[in-house]
Amino acid sequence: MGNDKMKGLAKQAEGKAKEVAGVVTGNRKLEAEGKMKQAEGKGQETVGEAKDAIKDELDTSKESGTDETTRK
Repeated sequence: MGNDKMKGLAKQAEGKAKEVAGVVTGNRKLEAEGKMKQAEGKGQETVGEAKDAIKDELDTSKESGTDETTRK
């Protein structure tokens, strides 16, 4: 699991905690901040997943000898 994905998951957890705290205390601003943090975390997680997929594809290409940089 890549660094971006882990950071994204952590931000989502932090955001969920803020959201719940906002709901429990009736603090709509804190609730909204939590939702925003979750969305930010989801975006970062998605970036991490994309990076992982690209890395996996490059690794597979190198192993199978179909690396695009070696084709002519």
